[in-house]
Amino acid sequence: MGMALIFIFLFLLSSISSSYGYDSLDPDANITITWDLMLDNGNTYDLRVSLYNFQLFRHVERPGWKLSWTWKGDEAIWDMWGAEATQQGNCSRFRGQFLPHCCEKQPVIVDLMPGARYNKQFSKCCKEGLLSSMTQDPSMSVAAFRMNVNKASAGNISGDSSFMPMNFNLGLPGYTCGVPFQVPPTMFKEDGSRRWTQALETWNVTCIYSQFQASPAPKCCVSLSAFYNSTIVPCPQCSCNCQGLAGGKCVKSGETPSLLEQPHANEEDPQPLVRCSPHMCPIQVHWHVKNSYREYWRVKITITNLNFVKNYSMWNLVVLHPNLGNVTQVFSFNYHPLNSYAYINDTGMFWGIQYYNDMLLQSGPSGNVQTEMLLHKVPGIFTFREGWTFPRRITFNGDECVMPPPDQYPRLPNTAHTHSDTPTLSILSFSLLLLLLL
Repeated sequence: MGMALIFIFLFLLSSISSSYGYDSLDPDANITITWDLMLDNGNTYDLRVSLYNFQLFRHVERPGWKLSWTWKGDEAIWDMWGAEATQQGNCSRFRGQFLPHCCEKQPVIVDLMPGARYNKQFSKCCKEGLLSSMTQDPSMSVAAFRMNVNKASAGNISGDSSFMPMNFNLGLPGYTCGVPFQVPPTMFKEDGSRRWTQALETWNVTCIYSQFQASPAPKCCVSLSAFYNSTIVPCPQCSCNCQGLAGGKCVKSGETPSLLEQPHANEEDPQPLVRCSPHMCPIQVHWHVKNSYREYWRVKITITNLNFVKNYSMWNLVVLHPNLGNVTQVFSFNYHPLNSYAYINDTGMFWGIQYYNDMLLQSGPSGNVQTEMLLHKVPGIFTFREGWTFPRRITFNGDECVMPPPDQYPRLPNTAHTHSDTPTLSILSFSLLLLLLL
């Protein structure tokens, strides 16, 4: 009987897909590709392709999306607006004054840069491939382009005769796209919303993110401290990597990485080159319980970039904590509650203020951003005991950070008064915190 249970357990474990991307903090998260057939011209047809980021806190940063697919026949893209193919390919089968924009079997499409020629722009284009999350800036969470496609020649279509290609890919680490499925035609507003038009056909492709596929190791970790305890709990050792192991290259304190080792192009996301530490993470988040007042308590959050080769644009931090439903004020950051489940309000999202701290600079004197927040104490619920004041979960840019074990959280001294409104402050813990953040 015992061997049978072990066999069943191993079978269930092996059946879990590595692409599983469900996130309880954002259960409906996905990027949807919408493929609209706008006009059939006989030998060619016009398409509108849109990318919708339906993720609450995960965004697409530089170097941006690179959308690709596989044509079922020998289709060719005659022209494009709002985007461009990275390769023209072999167009020798066409004869004439003009050649198609792209003849690749598997075209790779990228967004246009800001300031692109006006006659090549299209609605929602020209953002360098960046897509904001729905919470930070919904208006920047959509990208779109239009293209005119030459139909496949007769007898050159594999499979059914549908114009829909297959094998869609966003060109982003961690994302897996499903098969296209037909949906009701998209409706478009015209003439100041007084008239509606619609596509001839509409197909959707859903792409899901998996942190396990995006990276073999975590990308951030969390350290903790509190005014009532002199102990600073560091990030767990080897949270993201270990010094001396493969991929564990780092820069020692006081050294500056060679310019030749740093990337000079923005085409690919560079491999992290971090400051040497026991945890070897590019990002460290520190949570400090700073003050206690009669009706409120105060927390300081510091995000430190230890990566020498990357600035984090449009960064965000998501925190799961039972007292976030009682946030009174947040300083220096934007804040928005994430009510994924209507009856629970324990999750919130922080991000930088535009032109002030929305860019987390690479490792160095300015490579950190900080905030403080004031939270109301709920009688009968709030306590400093048993690590209640520390977060249950933290993610940075949508990737979960490694937390210290709960049994290591800073605890109240045995002689400490258990009343929640004791206004004490440990000068020693504050000094140690300053040393940690230097």
